[in-house]
Amino acid sequence: GIMVLKSRGIFTEAKWYWIGFGAMIGYTLLFNLLYTLALSVLNPLGDTHPTMPENAIKEKHANVTGENLEDPEKKKCRKLELSGGANQNCATSNVGSSSRRKGMVLPFAQLSLSFNAVKYSVDMPQAMSAQGVTDDHLVLLKGVSGSFRPGVLTALMGVSGAGKTTLMDVLAGRKTGGYIEGDITISGYPKKQETFARISGYCEQNDIHSPHVTVYESLAFSAWLRLPSEVDLVTRKMFIEEVMELVELTSLWGALVGLPGVNGLSTEQRKRLTIAVELVANPSIIFMDEPTSGLDARAAAIVMRAVRNTVNTGRTVVCTIHQPSIDIFEAFDELFLMKRGGEEIYVGPLGHNSSKLIEYFEGIEGVSKIKDGYNPATWMLEVTSIVQEEMLSVDFCEIYRRSELYQRNKELIEELSTPHPDSSDLDFPSLYSRSFFTQCLACLWKQKLSYWRNPSYTAMRFLFTIIIALLFGTMFWGLGQKTYIF
Repeated sequence: GIMVLKSRGIFTEAKWYWIGFGAMIGYTLLFNLLYTLALSVLNPLGDTHPTMPENAIKEKHANVTGENLEDPEKKKCRKLELSGGANQNCATSNVGSSSRRKGMVLPFAQLSLSFNAVKYSVDMPQAMSAQGVTDDHLVLLKGVSGSFRPGVLTALMGVSGAGKTTLMDVLAGRKTGGYIEGDITISGYPKKQETFARISGYCEQNDIHSPHVTVYESLAFSAWLRLPSEVDLVTRKMFIEEVMELVELTSLWGALVGLPGVNGLSTEQRKRLTIAVELVANPSIIFMDEPTSGLDARAAAIVMRAVRNTVNTGRTVVCTIHQPSIDIFEAFDELFLMKRGGEEIYVGPLGHNSSKLIEYFEGIEGVSKIKDGYNPATWMLEVTSIVQEEMLSVDFCEIYRRSELYQRNKELIEELSTPHPDSSDLDFPSLYSRSFFTQCLACLWKQKLSYWRNPSYTAMRFLFTIIIALLFGTMFWGLGQKTYIF
């Protein structure tokens, strides 16, 4: 009892009041200083639904009401140019618009891609062999030919199982198995996957992004790894900002990506982020696998506007698409239509209001005329189905190969397969854009952000590590002091 009273008496002395007061002041200054420093240095995480500028609100209103903000004269000129016509007013307009193109901070080579008689087959699956199929290989592409050019947005369409994604994967070099035959050239030179990977981008249908990084950080990570070392940090940041403006993500630069369907960006915003992640690599050729899948009409229109902006920079863009609306279908310049079995049945321009496409198929005997206001994409898929082929006793592939359009495409493929005298083949001093050390540094930077912003995951890993350490520690406690003689 005496010791307790004495200890209490010690802590009731006046000096302890001043020590506590000083500690309180010190901790207050320390924590406020650290808090202010953190807010000044670290980028605050933004909202996924920020305030929008006036022009963005007008564009949203146009998407909802169907109003067209594009100058009718410019749209007419673009369609006239695609159909092969020419106009002096259009030429003057194009000169003015080309000077205002976006995404041109870093130069890129405008490259075309042509392919002739491309065949793709795989080993016959065991399930089909068990059903009595005697062939050794299953042919997925039966000698398709075509070309994709800079500044032209091409739609790759067909029914399910036609081989749209298969063709795009073969051209992009993503098919590592199977057997590929035929010629694929890049601006006249034979395609080499090592160099083609440096000038191409691929937007997958399933959006895969790290949930605990922001939109800007996702783009910075991609640009850090994929842009050449000659591009300094200032130029890289400028290019990232320009790409964000191109796909209309500037207002979301500080928003966390989040988990799909849980938090963070919406599905449509994720699609545009996928496009932006590929664009910051400054590619010349971009493949997009169904960029509008899973989106409503308004969201699909926003994504297609971003795709159209990408094409307007002069890049070659190819999109697989399934059952588009009339507005989405009209956004494309050319169509590559395939039938089930991996054969092409139409390769050419769409024309104004799909006039070229409608004129071609209505010229085939027995094909029903399209109704007023009917979706040309839906009508096209209906009249070219296998059921219609059997009813009409025709083969749309043979009709296409005997058409004048096929001959023009063959001439174009032959022209694009010949290198220009002043051009040279793609060549890079190294296999990858950045060194191994830079790649490790970039990956560590992104992983640090991911773990730092997910404390629950990190805490659970610490907890499981401690529990497992205690389990193994108690199981083998003291066993090192025992000696066993065998």
